[in-house]
Amino acid sequence: MDSKNAATETLDPSYPIGRFQAPEVVQPWILQGAMSDIAELPQALRNAVQGLNDAQLRTPYREGGWEVRQLVHHIADSHMNMFIRVRLALTEDAPQIRPYDETTWALLHDSTSAPVEWSLALLEALHARWTMLLQSLTPEQWQRTFIHPETGSWTIERATLYYAWHSRHHTAHIAHLRAAHGW
Repeated sequence: MDSKNAATETLDPSYPIGRFQAPEVVQPWILQGAMSDIAELPQALRNAVQGLNDAQLRTPYREGGWEVRQLVHHIADSHMNMFIRVRLALTEDAPQIRPYDETTWALLHDSTSAPVEWSLALLEALHARWTMLLQSLTPEQWQRTFIHPETGSWTIERATLYYAWHSRHHTAHIAHLRAAHGW
């Protein structure tokens, strides 16, 4: 077996780029890379779904996973929530945020039926604003926090690193599905 096949066979379809791991020390170049990933997500996601027909958009990205259409809408839902959480952390003192059930959101009619273009357009505008906001932060603002009732305190810095990973993570799901089916 060659190394390419070995890598494909050991790939965890749930985590095609691996699980999120925050660095112990966040160097400026790491944060810049994360901001670039967030800025680039709309185009990367658009490229990932380009040319997919309705049947392909209704294909789960992995066994037991969401359909590609649901995944695109999930990314928009998730990133809208995080954008608001960052804004709350910047304007309130360690606010406790309200979580949402992403699984049941993915089952709502708009998540299963709306054109992916709607969420792609939303992400373009959202990520342009989010990137602009992140680029304006002072070192002190990067350390501002919000409190998630299930996962605890998050700095804006950590949330940015996580959402850069989240952007690459879900785009990789679609890329791996396309490769597996030869789309």
